[in-house]
Amino acid sequence: MASLGQLLRQLRIDAGLTQEELAEAASLSPRSISDLERGVSLTARKETARLLADALHLAGSDRVAFEAVARGRAPADGVAAATRTLPRDIASFTGREAELRQIAAAANTGGVVGIYAIGGMAGVGKTAFAVHAAHRLAPFFPDGQVFLQLHAHTPGHLPADPAEALAGLLQTIGVTAQRIPAGLESRMGLWRDRLAGKKLLLLLDDAADSEQIRPLLPGSAGCMVLVTSRRHLTALEDARAISLDILCCDEAAGLLVELAARPGLDRSDRAVAEISRLCGYLPLALGMLARRLHHHPAWTAADLAAELAAARDRLDLMHAEDASVAAAFDLSYQDLTEDQQRLFRRLGLHPGTDVDAYAAAALDDARLAATRRDLEGLYDRYLLTEPARGRYRFHDLIREHARVLAAADLPAERDAAAGRLLNYYLFTSLAADRRIARRLPAVLAAEPVIRPEHAEDLAEREDAVSWMEAERLNLHAAVGYAAACGRPGHAGAIAAAMHEFLRSHGHWDQAVALHDAALEAARDAGDQLAEARALTDLGDIRYLSDDYREAGASLARALELYRGLGDRLGEASALSALGTVQQATGDLPAAGASLAQAIQLYRGLGDRLGEANALTDLGTVQCLGGEYPAAAASQDRALEVYRDLGDRLGEANALADLGAVQCRTQEFPAAAASLSRALELYRDLGDRSGEAEALNNMGELSLASAVPGARACYERALTISIGIAAPREEARALEGIGLCHFQDGHSEQGAALLRQARAIYQRIGSPYAKRVETQLRVDDV
Repeated sequence: MASLGQLLRQLRIDAGLTQEELAEAASLSPRSISDLERGVSLTARKETARLLADALHLAGSDRVAFEAVARGRAPADGVAAATRTLPRDIASFTGREAELRQIAAAANTGGVVGIYAIGGMAGVGKTAFAVHAAHRLAPFFPDGQVFLQLHAHTPGHLPADPAEALAGLLQTIGVTAQRIPAGLESRMGLWRDRLAGKKLLLLLDDAADSEQIRPLLPGSAGCMVLVTSRRHLTALEDARAISLDILCCDEAAGLLVELAARPGLDRSDRAVAEISRLCGYLPLALGMLARRLHHHPAWTAADLAAELAAARDRLDLMHAEDASVAAAFDLSYQDLTEDQQRLFRRLGLHPGTDVDAYAAAALDDARLAATRRDLEGLYDRYLLTEPARGRYRFHDLIREHARVLAAADLPAERDAAAGRLLNYYLFTSLAADRRIARRLPAVLAAEPVIRPEHAEDLAEREDAVSWMEAERLNLHAAVGYAAACGRPGHAGAIAAAMHEFLRSHGHWDQAVALHDAALEAARDAGDQLAEARALTDLGDIRYLSDDYREAGASLARALELYRGLGDRLGEASALSALGTVQQATGDLPAAGASLAQAIQLYRGLGDRLGEANALTDLGTVQCLGGEYPAAAASQDRALEVYRDLGDRLGEANALADLGAVQCRTQEFPAAAASLSRALELYRDLGDRSGEAEALNNMGELSLASAVPGARACYERALTISIGIAAPREEARALEGIGLCHFQDGHSEQGAALLRQARAIYQRIGSPYAKRVETQLRVDDV
């Protein structure tokens, strides 16, 4: 129930008057109006009530009711005290069953006052959930169910003062205005006294913070309090938190269909799913769009979905009469401090999926500790989620709101923030690459890399790998962002710094897209060095993906560019990569020549790591050509360099290839030792591609040496190969499992698997297709 102060404030706002204007119209002092609205004065003298009624132009029953309230002769709504004041339940309420069960389980347990803090972002349906829960729980609370609006985010209202709110609550349970004491402490005592021994459900809606709520809490067992707030009420003692998330896809579609009330519209419709997705599965947005559909019979769901998808600002379409999703978000934004508001806008410039404190500090040009506090402040108000410790994410629509707000900042400020973020990602990705990469750093075509004020210390390879994995999607987005905003140097350099990580961890599809973007940016900028580097990395990934034709074309063009630029290190890298492609397609003479040239260039440059890499690949070519002593010598020399440099991935590669040579020369114990150590290293390093290759090599060793375990090795290799989309190793595994079936006398199953392997080999242009064809002919005989 509203107190005199609440009633007077609402009537004044409805009349469009300020406190000063009402005071002047009523011939009263502004202080008198303020005291009445804040609950300092609970009643008014007869003459004061008359003057206020005149100034507010009240007449008839409205005037009679107001003057009765002002004199303390009736509750503020002009009727007898009532303790069942819940708003009506919503017929379209959807989902939240787990949260409802959580509250219902405690409804009849007795003990201390049950307090449930129901939190969530604007528009997620906190009030609807609380009201629905309260109606379900009503039978457990025969002494009443009371709803009180605390106005933390009500336009035109200040947040309810606890003393004034208590006056309204006391009137609700039948205490007349004359008996309500002055002062917060006295009102708290009377409130708790009147509720002693009662079973009452109190719903406090839209709370500002714990300080506003604490004085309103009952003091006796048997009562329950539901509090809704846009804040995490961490300071509210004994409160159980229920944070409402967006709806799941099916629930969102169901809510949209129910509210739209359109004949033939079904939650399984593609357009319904698309509208739900573009609404971010947020109940407020879904409701507004559903009502637009309902009131526009000429529209189809497909029309609305297309309009949403094409909109530059989706929020602009999400409104109903005077309400809008953007306005709801803006009320939360207005709660923030100036620093938090600036960070909120800057985060809207971030092109990726989530952000940590280091990237946020770079965006905001702020100290790390201050940034962490402000991020926590945004999280506290449900403007950010925290999907993993220290990593924060916007809801899609809140991100859009932040971008709209950021667009109003000065262009120079936005550009500077974007530049700091890209510089941070470039600096840190290069630092990570130095721990991961197995090549000399690229010659960068970007602007000088400036060390950011705050950057993570990636002291170990494991730190670098963890950082790359956490930031992988953000770095990809940063490459696209850099290319779009005229920073092609950053685009190319970040992509190059990610290459070895993406290569070794099986993110090949992402690597192709990333290097394509870097290549386009380099060509647009006319930067041939960056173009050659992108082509080299793209060729390497195409080779791993067994797209030999495209790989060869990319590397041939890169080689041409490097030679034209006189870049001998680049030339060596392109030749080395080209040699592996030529080997994979069966052109062993060309492969040997390319790799021999690369080795000479690396030696002339003093690049021992590059030389070792090329030696490893040359050893593979020699092994395939039957030059086993030369192959073993190449792998041994490479292994020596890798161990001297502390390069564990290189060591694993050399051991895996050496094991293959030893298997062919029937040095089975040595081969087993080499391959076991290679497999151990690959697993420690998280190199899924290398692990699959080593497992296939171990399968071949088991078959050749008649040792059990071949099929298990091949099956593990098959699982990994399919997972990382590595068709060559997938085909090898299928071929090996097929041969195991033949050994077990299951010729039909074996032949089927060999045919699958042959099809993959043929698709990728591998010469191994002929080997499988021969095996199938032997089986037919």
